[in-house]
Amino acid sequence: MSTGNISRDDLDRTARERFGWDGLQGGQIEAVEALLGGRDVLAVMPTGYGKSAIYQLAAALLGGVTVVVSPLIALQADQVAGLAELPNAPAAVAINSSLRASAVESAWEKVAGADGGIVYLAPEQLAKDETVDRLRGLGVTLFAVDEAHCVTAWGHDFRPDYLRLGDVIERLGHPRTVALTATGSSPVRRDIAERLHLRDVLELTRGFDRPNLWLEVTRHVEENAKERAVIEQVVELAKPGLLYVATRRDTERYAAALAEKGLRAAAYHGGLRAADRRAVHDDFTADRVDVVVATSAFGMGIDKPNVRFVVHAAVPESVDEYYQEIGRAGRDGEPAAAKLHYRSEDLGLRKFFASRTPDEEALRRVYKAIARADKPVKATEISKELELSSRTVTSLVNALADAGMVKADRRGSRATTTARARKAAAAAVEVMEERERIEESRLEMMRGYAETTDCRRIFLLGYFGEQHSEACGNCDVCRRSGENAGEASAEPVAAVTDVPFAPQSSVVHKEWGPGTVMRVEDDRLTVFFEHEGYKVLSLDLVTENKLLQSA
Repeated sequence: MSTGNISRDDLDRTARERFGWDGLQGGQIEAVEALLGGRDVLAVMPTGYGKSAIYQLAAALLGGVTVVVSPLIALQADQVAGLAELPNAPAAVAINSSLRASAVESAWEKVAGADGGIVYLAPEQLAKDETVDRLRGLGVTLFAVDEAHCVTAWGHDFRPDYLRLGDVIERLGHPRTVALTATGSSPVRRDIAERLHLRDVLELTRGFDRPNLWLEVTRHVEENAKERAVIEQVVELAKPGLLYVATRRDTERYAAALAEKGLRAAAYHGGLRAADRRAVHDDFTADRVDVVVATSAFGMGIDKPNVRFVVHAAVPESVDEYYQEIGRAGRDGEPAAAKLHYRSEDLGLRKFFASRTPDEEALRRVYKAIARADKPVKATEISKELELSSRTVTSLVNALADAGMVKADRRGSRATTTARARKAAAAAVEVMEERERIEESRLEMMRGYAETTDCRRIFLLGYFGEQHSEACGNCDVCRRSGENAGEASAEPVAAVTDVPFAPQSSVVHKEWGPGTVMRVEDDRLTVFFEHEGYKVLSLDLVTENKLLQSA
């Protein structure tokens, strides 16, 4: 089918006839139209909104081979199985480490014909030259990166294997590319676009407003009292649900305590065997478990519609992480609860563990190992030579690359300057310190959410750059406001109109440099600065001292 003159009626008809969908949402339509027009797309939408429909419909219309990068084998299998049930959908295969060589070859053959199809690959597969070469031979028309926040160090699911994807996209001739994620504040979106080398990119953010979620924060002074309150609350809430905790040990402890109360509770964390993690995932999906007690490792790819609550026993590292996790509740549109138990001391612990003193000596050693080589050096070689862990080497190489001192791709790393090791390390340290400042500011925004006296939904949407003036009436702050006023719900918040800077406008600060206005209130601005992170500024001081200029 030619893509030059496809109307929205054509899109709806293809969606109905080939996939059985009754209709498309606005963001889906805009994304597919952009891809058909040759643009790249960055779509930030919650799970359950229909991100996969974007690349599936575009694949059907473009023909040829579509590559979908998906980090979970189980999620790949679910997607392939779902498409196999539709007789008119494109052929779909998954190629991953769980398959034997004969099954891999059979999968390649299935999409090698004239009709092409969709190939689901883990990022580790794309690190292999033979995989990329085979895709080049087939000709890739569309490249989709699912869970795209894994490419950015701002995401708690950051995975080094995703860093190679920008290079892979270029080696494939930069086919139309769509990056899909459920979390997308300014630093996350910017980092994704840069690391994937997106061109002429259309950014879409849809579905952040979840009016069916009850938002609540309970503040505590004593840790023991907080733990008792968490357990009592989870016991009382409608099931099934998720309880997020800070550590692997906490998952076991809380799960045991809930089991003693008669609940079917399962612990989940990254240290479990793959088979055990899959069993918990399957039991939760099939309603054989009432509550999963998990670290942030649980939830990617979960699309269970009837989750009735997400409770946090520990404050997350950022609003991005928090909103992604509470977004797993109430996907059926029915009422659900998002409840955070908060101690201000917990933020101090988060900040302590998040802060990392840059190891300048290790940076110098890694840079020297790269600079003196006469060919690209792989991380495994550096790790062996310097007796450093591969994870440490990857982190240090990334810092040197972000500082422009080295270039890293599938062949390895090579120096891009003739700078001395001390200068290269200092540049990388500056990058790492900047990143730490931004991470600390993101944590402070989490404090702002927990301690706000304004509507919590307005705060969350403002963080993601969506300006709302109507109080939600469905959070604890609005409830208290309504009770104090003798009403059922809070009054609408007055819209802010007489301000010099609009949400999402670009500004420059005298000291902090370029930034983006994220939220406007009657007396303050929240601005994300590229090199400093989030700052909340007094509107009076900004205007009186002319601290900001339009970019």
